Amino acid sequence: EFSCHERIQDSLGIPMYFADPYSSWQRGSNENANGLLREFFPKGTNFGMINKTELDHALSRINNRSRKCLDWKTAYEVFSEEVLRLI
Repeated sequence: EFSCHERIQDSLGIPMYFADPYSSWQRGSNENANGLLREFFPKGTNFGMINKTELDHALSRINNRSRKCLDWKTAYEVFSEEVLRLI
């Protein structure tokens, strides 16, 4: 997914950061998202066997869950507020 990161970095003039291998503490948001997904799909789940309806249901529940880090708003509410500011 980052195979062209040098081109993006050069064209935007911004540094890119990659976490060190086996350093989950450097990827806090990613690890949190993995934990939320594990509530619906246990470790070892074959996602090739999960249908779109099951995945959509899990993502809807996750995105509509209020979170302390978002001042007890849902990710959807925060995203919607940001979009409305752009209009």
